[in-house]
Amino acid sequence: MIIVFGSINIDLVARVPALPRAGETVAGSDYALIPGGKGANQALAARRAGAAVALVGAVGRDGFAAPALSLLAAAGVDLSAVAPVDAATGVAFIAVDAAGENQIVVAAGANAAVRATALERLAPAARDTLLLQWEVPEAEILAAARWARARDLRVILNRAPAGPVSPDLAALVDVIVVNAHEVLALGTGFGLVDGGADGVAAEISARHGLAVAVTLGAEGAICWADGIRHESPAYPVAVVDTTAAGDTFCGALAAALDRRRGLETALEFAAAAGSLACSRPGAQTSIPDLAAIDAAAAILAEQRNPPNRRTTP
Repeated sequence: MIIVFGSINIDLVARVPALPRAGETVAGSDYALIPGGKGANQALAARRAGAAVALVGAVGRDGFAAPALSLLAAAGVDLSAVAPVDAATGVAFIAVDAAGENQIVVAAGANAAVRATALERLAPAARDTLLLQWEVPEAEILAAARWARARDLRVILNRAPAGPVSPDLAALVDVIVVNAHEVLALGTGFGLVDGGADGVAAEISARHGLAVAVTLGAEGAICWADGIRHESPAYPVAVVDTTAAGDTFCGALAAALDRRRGLETALEFAAAAGSLACSRPGAQTSIPDLAAIDAAAAILAEQRNPPNRRTTP
C-alpha cells in the first residue's frame, strides 16, 4: 500500500497564447476547474498505476471540497484520513501556453492544517510506502517521515516546490525525486554549488545513502543509487500540458517500487507515465491508467534491450 501525505487543491486552469511576464495581463480563451494538488495528484497517479492508495490531507468545508476529491473517490483511493477543516480548500491558479508549458500560483488554504497525527488512522504493513511532497507544513512532513520510519515503511520525498532538505529529514528518506531545477536547489542546501544536475544527484546519493531520481523533461529521467546511474528516455508524445507530469512520475515510481520492481524498471515505468501525462490537458485529468503506462514502458524497455535478431548465415 502507498500512503500519500500531502496537499489537495482545486486547479483553475487557463489556456493562454504565452505566459505573462511581470506586470503583464494576458487574455486566455477559456478556463477549467480541475482537481489537483501535489498530494492528490500523486495519490491518483499511484492508484491508476495499480497500487492500493490512502491519502492523508485536508479540505475546507466549502464548495471546492467535493470536486477536489471527486476523481480520487471514483478511482478507489482511501480518503478516510482526509480531514474537513475551517479553512478554504487549497487552490492553484495555472496558466498553460501554446507549447504546453505552465506557470502556477498556489494558495495553500486547508493544506496548512494538515497534521501528521492523522496518519494514526491508518494501519500500514512493514515495507509499505509513504509518499511526501512539500505543499504542507515542513514540521508535519518531518513528523510523517518519523512515523513511517518507526513502522519500517519506505519513504519517498518529492522536494517540490524547490528548496533544501534538512539533514534530519534526509536521514529518514529512501528516495528523493526532483526535477533538473529542483536538484540544484537541493544541492545548494547540502553545500553543493556546481556539477550540474547529474553530478549533484550523484553526490547527494553518495553522501546521504539514498536514491536520487531526477526528471529531465523530454530527456527522460536519471536515478543515482548505491553508486550506480540508472536512466530512462522519455516516451515520445505530442506535448499538450506539462502540469501534472512530475506528480504522475512520482506516483508511478512509488507504485512500481511498492510492487517490488527493480529501480531500473521502476524508472522506465515512471518515465513512461510522466510522458503520457504531457499528452493531455489538466492535472488529474491527464494521469494515465495502468494499461497505457505498461504499453509505453514496454516500448522503452525494448529500446534498452532490443530483441535478438536472427542473421542469415
